[in-house]
Amino acid sequence: MTTDTVGGVWTYTLELAKGLAKQGVEVAIASMGAPLTLEQRRVIQQLPSLELYESRYKLEWMDDPWRDVQRAGDWLMNLEVQVRPDIVHLNGYVHGALPWRSPVLMVGHSCVLSWWRAVKQEAAPASWNRYWSLVQQGLQKADLVVAPSRTMLKALQDHYGPLPATQVIPNSRDPRQFSPGTKKSFILSAGRLWDEAKNLSVLEQAAPHLPWPIYVAGENRHPNGTTVPLQQVETLGKLSSTALIPWLERAKIYALPARYEPFGLSVLEAALSGCALVLGDIPSLRENWEGAALFVSPDDPVALQAGLEQLIQVDSQRLLLSRLARQRALQFTPQRMVEAYLNAYSALRKDQKRSLTLSRIAPRHKPYLGWENRAVTPLF
Repeated sequence: MTTDTVGGVWTYTLELAKGLAKQGVEVAIASMGAPLTLEQRRVIQQLPSLELYESRYKLEWMDDPWRDVQRAGDWLMNLEVQVRPDIVHLNGYVHGALPWRSPVLMVGHSCVLSWWRAVKQEAAPASWNRYWSLVQQGLQKADLVVAPSRTMLKALQDHYGPLPATQVIPNSRDPRQFSPGTKKSFILSAGRLWDEAKNLSVLEQAAPHLPWPIYVAGENRHPNGTTVPLQQVETLGKLSSTALIPWLERAKIYALPARYEPFGLSVLEAALSGCALVLGDIPSLRENWEGAALFVSPDDPVALQAGLEQLIQVDSQRLLLSRLARQRALQFTPQRMVEAYLNAYSALRKDQKRSLTLSRIAPRHKPYLGWENRAVTPLF
C-alpha cells in the first residue's frame, strides 16, 4: 500500500492498516512525500502485521516532481518483486501505469484538476497538462478505482474518465479515540493553512466580530517555502492526531468553510468529538453531513459570521447539531470500511481472467539505474 506522509492520506492509511491487521491481513506500506515524524514512527511501530518501506520521493502534485516520480516507480517495482503482494493498493495515480503483476486497487483522495476547478473556478492551466496525462494513464490502468465519496468519484470521471471499474468506500475513524469532553466556549478549525481549498483565511474576517475565540491547528508553511500570515485567529501550529484530540473534545463548534473537501477526516473527528459543525456548502460535505451541520457559502464571510453567531447564541440549536453530527459520524465505522475493502480485494483476486495487455507487462520507462537489483529492507 502506497501512502504519503504530508496529509490526511496518512491517517486514512493507518486506520485501514489497523483494521486489516485485525482480519489477519499483512500490509507493507511504501511511504513517500517526506520523512516520517517522530509521532508517525511511534504510531506505526505499534501496528502488528505491518512493514514500513520509507522514501522521500516527491508526490505527483508537488513542484517539478517527475524525476522523483520516475525513481519512485522503479523503487515500487522492486518492492513488488520483494514483497510479492496479493494486491497493490495505490493512494496516488501516476504509478497505476506501472507494469504491476498483481491486481491494482487505486484510491482517489483528491486531485489537482478538481481542486483547481473548485478553488479557482476555472480549468487548471496548461502547466498541469503533463500531470493530467499521467494521472489519466494511471487511472485507466487500475483494475478498480475507489473514491471516499460520490462527489470525488464524479470529479475523477469528469476530468479523466470514463473509468473502467469504480466504487465508493467512505473513510472512517475509530470512534473509541474521540469522545465529547467538557466543552469550552471556543471555535476550532484544522487543516493546512496554506491550502486554499480549506479556506481557513476566511475565518480571519469573522474572528474579530465574534464573542468566542477561533483556534486553528495546521501547518502554515507550504512545501515551496511560503507561509500564510493569520492575525485574528489563534494559531496552534501543526498538531499530531493525538495532540489534536483534546482540542476537539473541548471545542463547542468546529468550522471548516471549505471550497474543496473530497471527504473530510477532520470533520468526522470533530463530529465524533461532539462538536457542532459549520461547513462550507459544497457537494461532498452535503453528501455526508446533510441534516447534521450548518452550511455556509465558502465565499461569504458575512454568512459564516452569522452562522457562527447563531450557534454561539442559541444553545439548543448548537447542542442539537452536536448530537446529530455525532450520530452521523458513528455510521462511518472502521468495520464497514475494512469490510468493503476486503470484499474489493477478494473480487480482484478472484478475477483470474484479467487481460494483461502488452502495455501492462512492458516497462513504461527506463528503470532508474541502481534500483532494479537493489534489495529493500523494511524499517520495522
